[in-house]
Amino acid sequence: MDSQLVPHLFRTEYGKIVAVLVRRFGFDQVGLAEDIASETFLAALETWPYRGVPEQPVAWLYQVAKNKAKNAVMRLGRESELAEEFAVQDEIDLSDSGIRDGQLRMMFAVCHPAIAPEAQVGLALRILCGFGIEEIADAFLTNKETINKRLYRAKETLRKERIEAEFPGFEEVEARLVAVLATLYLLFSEGYYSDSHEEVLREDVCLEAMRLTELLLTDDRTNQPQTRALLALMCFHASRFAARRGSNGDMVLYDDQDRSRWNQELVARGAKLLQEASVGDQFSKYHLEAGIAFWHSTPEESTQKWESILMLHNQLLVLEYSPVAALNRTYALSKVKGATAAIEEAEKLKLENNRFYFALLGELYCEIDHKHARAHFERALALAKTEQDQRIIQHKIENLSL
Repeated sequence: MDSQLVPHLFRTEYGKIVAVLVRRFGFDQVGLAEDIASETFLAALETWPYRGVPEQPVAWLYQVAKNKAKNAVMRLGRESELAEEFAVQDEIDLSDSGIRDGQLRMMFAVCHPAIAPEAQVGLALRILCGFGIEEIADAFLTNKETINKRLYRAKETLRKERIEAEFPGFEEVEARLVAVLATLYLLFSEGYYSDSHEEVLREDVCLEAMRLTELLLTDDRTNQPQTRALLALMCFHASRFAARRGSNGDMVLYDDQDRSRWNQELVARGAKLLQEASVGDQFSKYHLEAGIAFWHSTPEESTQKWESILMLHNQLLVLEYSPVAALNRTYALSKVKGATAAIEEAEKLKLENNRFYFALLGELYCEIDHKHARAHFERALALAKTEQDQRIIQHKIENLSL
């Protein structure tokens, strides 16, 4: 059996099972739903290596989940309210339409305004996307204890406020959509570049984020310009998946990628979505980031390309400033105004605990001063969390000696 099959299915199917069960049982039973989903995948791990993978593994998982749900209700006792309801309608709807409806409801329920914003995203990553506590902690740059406390408080809020797994009224959709899109953006980013995994790219995580974003396009209430802009951004990044991984499995940096391997169909789809997202008066950071990603997906090098990217970075900093966004801008600045100007801007940021900061300074100093370049690369190497990053930075250091 392929060792990656169950982890892959966990990433793509766990959230579907939890969403349908929560819709059926209510958020006061979210712990039960998570347990049933987890036990379903444990059953696969215990069974498939010995009996073989079933012809339709997803259907097998759904059937096991249904059976475990029935057994769990029976264990609660015949007099429980849940058991009485289940006796009336005992079918768990894991059809395509049932999953679609369940996940749409779930996405908006966990982004209820009664739940703190940082907990909304963490809760969605946990129960909708199946993220582990460590993955969520890394995504938020915090520790596991903090994440556990946030998730506990969020689940208590769901229970005490009696929040239902229901789609909000039209007037509430726009406010909650901001948190939903932030969750999907973070999910894609975790797959595209993870601090907690050695893989260059976790395509299944990225594709799940794209699937959930596409799900939002199936409903008029969530098929909004910012939703299309986010999906466009994902398409542009996904177009470079094949070129981003080398034959030895290591990451291939942007300047070294074989551009003939960029998926032009995904680039075209992203461009179409971005064009559709430009209709109306809604404007978001996803529009700007998608614009930047579009130009990065243009194989030909030109002055127009980098000037356009720099202009979009400037607009992004005005709309939503962050030191990391400012750091990303300096790379485009180096392409337009040279390494010296970019170094001057980058050093103002003083991101002393950021390996990307030192790696970029090392790259920029390569053109000017190898001694300074080496010092920055060594700082980046000391901060690198994964072996993959360490290999890339070490290679940069070794090249300085050639």
